[in-house]
Amino acid sequence: MPLSGGHSLPEDLYSADAVREIDRYVIDQQGVDGFDLMQAAAAGAFRRLVRNWPEPGRVLVLCGAGNNGGDGYLVAANAVRHGLDVDCIAVAPTGKLSGDARKAWQKSVADGVKVRELADLGSGDAQRSIASVGLIVDAMLGTGVTGAPREPFAAMIDACNEAPAPVMAIDLPSGLNATTGAVVGQAIRADATVTFIGLKAGLFTGQGAECGGDILFESLDTDDWASESGQQPFARRVDWRSIRSVIPRRSRTAHKGRFGHVLVVAGDRGFGGAGLLAAEAAARAGAGLVTLATRPEYVSPALARCPSVMVQGLIHGSELPPLIEAADVIVCGPGIGQGAWGQQMLQQVVASGKPRVLDADALNLMASRVAQPAHNHILTPHPGEAARLLACDVAEIEEDRVGAAGRISQMFGGVVLLKGAGTVVAGGGAVPDVVSGSNPGMATGGMGDVLSGVLGSLYAQLKDARVATSAGAALHLAAADLASETRGYMGLLPMDVIEALSQVLLDSERWPDRRSAGGGGDE
Repeated sequence: MPLSGGHSLPEDLYSADAVREIDRYVIDQQGVDGFDLMQAAAAGAFRRLVRNWPEPGRVLVLCGAGNNGGDGYLVAANAVRHGLDVDCIAVAPTGKLSGDARKAWQKSVADGVKVRELADLGSGDAQRSIASVGLIVDAMLGTGVTGAPREPFAAMIDACNEAPAPVMAIDLPSGLNATTGAVVGQAIRADATVTFIGLKAGLFTGQGAECGGDILFESLDTDDWASESGQQPFARRVDWRSIRSVIPRRSRTAHKGRFGHVLVVAGDRGFGGAGLLAAEAAARAGAGLVTLATRPEYVSPALARCPSVMVQGLIHGSELPPLIEAADVIVCGPGIGQGAWGQQMLQQVVASGKPRVLDADALNLMASRVAQPAHNHILTPHPGEAARLLACDVAEIEEDRVGAAGRISQMFGGVVLLKGAGTVVAGGGAVPDVVSGSNPGMATGGMGDVLSGVLGSLYAQLKDARVATSAGAALHLAAADLASETRGYMGLLPMDVIEALSQVLLDSERWPDRRSAGGGGDE
């Protein structure tokens, strides 16, 4: 489901280094005391704690050695001052604390926090404490950690993830890469993360979508200084609410010729459903005309399912050019296979030079042959297809999803949509977009076919590949979230998402007064 409150989050996403530079600028150039900033962060985190868990029971705060640990000590101090039952464990020895983190520990002790050293407790007692509390606050590892957590942090992370209590992470779940969203070894799976100063890109893609939980943002009144510091966003966060305005209002005199003709080339033998899903999705997403070019045996089933789609049965690629000539945008790849039929179809599509969305086996065929870069195509790989395009393994893709999408765009041109939790959109002359949110119900065959149809439809309507890709990905996710409200995650089908597209678009339309007469015509 969508991240709660996600629509109120800023759009700019920063790397870990950029956030540290903004923090340094606020302290060094704007004269804000670092400890005062830490206290503001802790106060904001505590407000979020009591808002989300008004009766948390016993609160356990786990603190590391750096400023993240300092935040934790001050959260514990806030909790004690407000009468909560607090247990605080120093996972890193307090004797190693320095700077503001040491000040935070000293203040927490002065305010009545009983800090227990993990070294004195032993891992067994600490893990039993974790298993018996009502709420865990993770303040162990911050943005500076990029590799696998070492002991004793790894054991504490495992214990937190196995505990029945919810977890609130401070700034970043311990073990998560703040920039890439990758996890090496263990990482906290938080129910909520309160993050400060700038949104970390890693919270919104890759494992960040799983580890971060609800993302809650506290700017600490540094909004203006973020831009003044000279640090540029690493990516931009988008969701349907933030991007839906790119879909233009339809005139009452609108006709089908204004909204593009999408040609879907899909469905070799055994994969006829892929083409139908893509074509129907293109129609539901608002294309004026949709034609499906598929194997002859799928013509009748396609017409029975969606008679508004024009369907042509093709035996050979030489039959495709007349259909290409009539189209504004071509969607090619769903279910075309990698045999002779699919190769012929893809060759004709690429040779046409027309705007296109390439998905599924079209990408696999590209990866197995030398492909010429193009500026007007949208490529939609999942991590496996992305790995084939870049001749690497899937683990390398997931280590840096934003970077991988950018490399594919540089190699093949156009706009690249890298699927997965926190879909990444790169290329088109702008910083990458990350579509915030994820839906486990989409982990089933055919969802990518629906997405390719939506992208083709919006590309035909908007005439801008980059805008259409980000909007299409956000619309696709919003429709899946809406369908999940009644269907749940397990058993969610691509057809459910197609049906939800119309409702999502209806909720977002900015029509004139509907009481007036009139309406668009067919011609």
